[in-house]
Amino acid sequence: MKIRKSFYLSLCLGLYFIFSSIISFGQHATVNINVSGIKSKKGQIVLSTFKNSESFAKENPYKKIKFDKKDLINGSLELKCTLDVGVCGIVILDDENSNEDMDKNFLRMPKEGFGFSNYYMQSLKRVSFEEFKLNLNNGINNVQIKVKYL
Repeated sequence: MKIRKSFYLSLCLGLYFIFSSIISFGQHATVNINVSGIKSKKGQIVLSTFKNSESFAKENPYKKIKFDKKDLINGSLELKCTLDVGVCGIVILDDENSNEDMDKNFLRMPKEGFGFSNYYMQSLKRVSFEEFKLNLNNGINNVQIKVKYL
């Protein structure tokens, strides 16, 4: 009798965890992004999202979205997108020549503006994923990104 009760309890708990993971799988977050410090209306904004430090180090985003700068007002732009719930990091590129690549000078320094979710780069060291990662929930998420030009 006790074995049967523990079996059913284990079965119920197992089913609960399976169904709760299925329900949470594929949930999406609405993300409102305020981008400030943009210098010109030329080109486009390229938003790249990364799930972890490995994908960021390999420059392999899981999602890339392009935005027109037609709504640019005083160097600021409001972007809206839908991303998966959970941990991610957002990087934007002010792609002034619309080639979807970060252009660099002969010293390998960026020639175009860039920014990170809720993080403003103040030194020339490489940014780590931990410094700009977010935990998106299934509600509305607000993110600030200030563009940096070198």
